[in-house]
Amino acid sequence: MDAAVVQNLKKYFGRGPLQVKAVDGIDLSIEKGRFTAIAGASGSGKTTLLNLIGGLYPPTEGTVLVDGVNLGALREEERTVFRRRKIGFVFQGCGLVPELTVRENILLPLALDKSRPDAVFWEELTGLLGLTEKLDCFPSMLSGGGQQCTAIARALITRPSIILADEPTGNFDIKTSQNVAGLLKMTVDVFHQTLVVITHNPELAQLADRVVRLKDGRIVQ
Repeated sequence: MDAAVVQNLKKYFGRGPLQVKAVDGIDLSIEKGRFTAIAGASGSGKTTLLNLIGGLYPPTEGTVLVDGVNLGALREEERTVFRRRKIGFVFQGCGLVPELTVRENILLPLALDKSRPDAVFWEELTGLLGLTEKLDCFPSMLSGGGQQCTAIARALITRPSIILADEPTGNFDIKTSQNVAGLLKMTVDVFHQTLVVITHNPELAQLADRVVRLKDGRIVQ
């Protein structure tokens, strides 16, 4: 079974002559356990598509299935819980809570569910991402790369069905970007994680198993 499937997906903003067809009839299957990159010029619909797959936007038309669940059939509260348990997000700006330690930031999705991490997985995850000695630090004490590693760990901690990353290397210098790109690829290779990344970074796209290119809200060859 694919990790995610979208069918005839459309997302329009506005009405009349000023209407923007951000996503305009996309059919796409995301294969489980593989790395898919979504590329395209600014305004091509990449972020909108990612937000639709993540259940952050309701579609104008079409269907989004994640782990076999139709997101459109869920009530808002059910969709929020589903996202927390089944979808990991990594944003360009990391999105960490500054008042929480690295440990607390990583564990936040589990804390909201009143659950605890698997001890073996916790050790493997924090070790792989180089965070073992930084767990009691606050985000402000870390480099940009360290903060993004924390965000990646937070996205992985629930062992989600899919991770969605929006320009995860966009704020970093070349060396840090390469390190973050390598770590993202490693999550696929080591944890068999399904990963979808929006990127303008050709080096990151080259690491992907598949590159999907968008133009004017549609997939192009």
